[in-house]
Amino acid sequence: MAAWTQDRINLLKRLWPEGRSAETIALELGGGLTRNAVLGKVARLGLSEGRTGARTRREAAHRVAPDGVATILSVRRTDCRWPYGEPGDAAFSLCGRPSERGAFCAAHAAIAYRPAPLSVEGLMRLAGVTP
Repeated sequence: MAAWTQDRINLLKRLWPEGRSAETIALELGGGLTRNAVLGKVARLGLSEGRTGARTRREAAHRVAPDGVATILSVRRTDCRWPYGEPGDAAFSLCGRPSERGAFCAAHAAIAYRPAPLSVEGLMRLAGVTP
């Protein structure tokens, strides 16, 4: 079966301007087409111009939900990457608040980065007892 039949191309030309994602279109077209196959065909057909529901790449990359939850595609290097849920689940997301320490915001850094426990010698020095 050919990946791009005329029926599939016509359906792509109808769905893409509606603002649907490439992944959603690939699922609707079926037959093993991938998101990347859809994006490649969109580029070859020149369909990206004038798309009504489309966001610019910059807008999509900086999108953060009002409650501070970002997606793996929208999180930036300066955003907290504390995970919520399991990576394979549809509801998987990341914190997305500004990072304060390493890859996490202040609240998540307090959980992620714990000081190393003191050794016996360190505890004795802290207590003022010399070995």
